[in-house]
Formats: sequence, structure tokens, C-alpha cells
Amino acid sequence: MSTTTAVAARTFAIDKTHSEAAFQVRHLISKVRGRFTDFAGSIVFDEAEPSRSSVTFTIQAASIDTGTPDRDAHLRSADFFSVEEFPTLTFVSTAVASRGQGRYDVTGSLTMRGVTRTVVLPMTFLGAASDPWGNEKIGFEGEVTLNRKDYGLNWNAAIETGGFLVGDDVKVTLSVQAAA
Repeated sequence: MSTTTAVAARTFAIDKTHSEAAFQVRHLISKVRGRFTDFAGSIVFDEAEPSRSSVTFTIQAASIDTGTPDRDAHLRSADFFSVEEFPTLTFVSTAVASRGQGRYDVTGSLTMRGVTRTVVLPMTFLGAASDPWGNEKIGFEGEVTLNRKDYGLNWNAAIETGGFLVGDDVKVTLSVQAAA
């Protein structure tokens, strides 16, 4: 596998089979982890001029998977993602800024459940390489914490001992491989 360096803006399609959109949220006293299995997007990447880069990413909300079918059905319901009314989660970048050493802040509009908010995704460039068939690939990973209530995911249940069943903060982890 040879490593290459991008020299100009190029467009890459996100490779779903080698990428992951995962999350974790507090549930009672532990954390529940899950992922979305159906997503697509593209990355226009200019390593020399990051401000010319951009990202679009769309997740099919119904593809949520926590490994528990009953919980997944509840997450698809109107209590949470309301997938019948809001079938997708989308991110469209508005700016990309270098933080040095392969780290970037990707600012954009995240729309979930009909609510759009500006978020900054801190991403790390993992490199570029050619696969055994000569296809150019790039990789990025990043993590951000979102407050689910900012997007209208308000359902919760009070606990007899105080507090609530589901935490507000959701840690989102993205690991993306994309192909030219």
C-alpha cells in the first residue's frame, strides 16, 4: 500500500462498507452504544487549501442499530427520530479550516428531526493511499458531543431515585473512508 498526498481539490465518495457513524449516550447508569448502517456522502478535499474543501453527509434515520430491536423501534418512533416524518439526518459543510498536523474543523449545518443547527466537527486526516486495485482512498475520523434536546429528541423518563433514564449528551464518532 503506497501513501500519496493530495495536490488539488478532488471529490471522494464515502465508502459505507469501510466507514462508521456511531454514537453513545448515557442510559440509567451505563452507556448505550449504537450506529447508523445506511448513509452516503461526499468529500471535496484540498489538502493544500483546506478552505476549498467541503463535506456532505446523509444518514437514513431508520437505519439506527443499537443491537436491541425493541429499543431501535422506540428510537425510530415519534418519541425520538420520528423516521416517518424525518427520514434523514444531513450535514452540509459551510467551512473547513486547518488546525495543523492533519486536523481540521469542519463547520456546517446539521439537520435532525427538522431542526438545523450549526456544528463544528473536529476531524483528523488519517491519510491517503491506493488500494490493491489502484483506487485512491482517503480517511478521516472525528468525534463531537451533541445535546439531543437541541434537535427535539426530548423523550425521557424520570427515575424514582432522581434524575432521568436517558442522558442529554450524545457522543458521535465518525470514521470515514472515501474513494476517488
